[in-house]
Amino acid sequence: MEQFGLKDAFDIAIVALLLFYLYRIMKESGTINIFFGVLAFIVVWVVTSQILELKLLGSILDQFMGIGMLVLVILFQDQIKRFLVELGDHKRWRFLKNLFRHDKAAEGSDARRYVLPIVYACMNMSKTKTGALIVIRQEMPLESYEKSGDIIDADINSRLIENIFFKNSPLHDGAMIIDGTRICSAGCILPVSHDRNVPRALGLRHRSALGISQATDAFAIVVSEETGNISVAHKGALTTRLSSADLEHRLSQILVKD
Repeated sequence: MEQFGLKDAFDIAIVALLLFYLYRIMKESGTINIFFGVLAFIVVWVVTSQILELKLLGSILDQFMGIGMLVLVILFQDQIKRFLVELGDHKRWRFLKNLFRHDKAAEGSDARRYVLPIVYACMNMSKTKTGALIVIRQEMPLESYEKSGDIIDADINSRLIENIFFKNSPLHDGAMIIDGTRICSAGCILPVSHDRNVPRALGLRHRSALGISQATDAFAIVVSEETGNISVAHKGALTTRLSSADLEHRLSQILVKD
């Protein structure tokens, strides 16, 4: 009889850690029920084919497992991409990136200069109840969403942001995407979240902000056209009614990397 050793415990710990990361990402993306369904199917497959050794049922489930893995990769390619990005960009590995970042102070200084223009623009649009949706890219690429709108490629400027979201502007209904210190595009189309926990009073902008935060690691800012309230969405969570100080603090954490 084989003994349970340190290597087996290490093996179980790695699998448990991977399952935890997958669970967290699926929960943030609103597909947690599918995660539990796939997990239940795997348990049934192991019990029937490995423990009970039911040959007919086991062979059928084996075929489903082979095809099912390919289907899951196609259906959840965004979640898998996000999982790999988070795994590679975890805080415990960040010190390795800092070893090769020679202009770290310059990057932080540049990022700080663009925090206040975004805050000022959001506060001005909040006062006039001008609806806006601003997405700030993190690690995951957003090229597919950028191409759905019009390319701007300009420095971050509060007046430019306000003009783009002005009610008579042709780009005001879509989302603006910011990458680093540049406004990449505007009028972009984002995925809409179907999370049932979102209050009905919140409109399409809020659901789109939550949707992009579930599909990617992006940070989204929403200015409500009805109330003027400012909300942010990040990592599948929506926070409403932020003050200017709260927004500045959150943006500083996002734009100014450690």
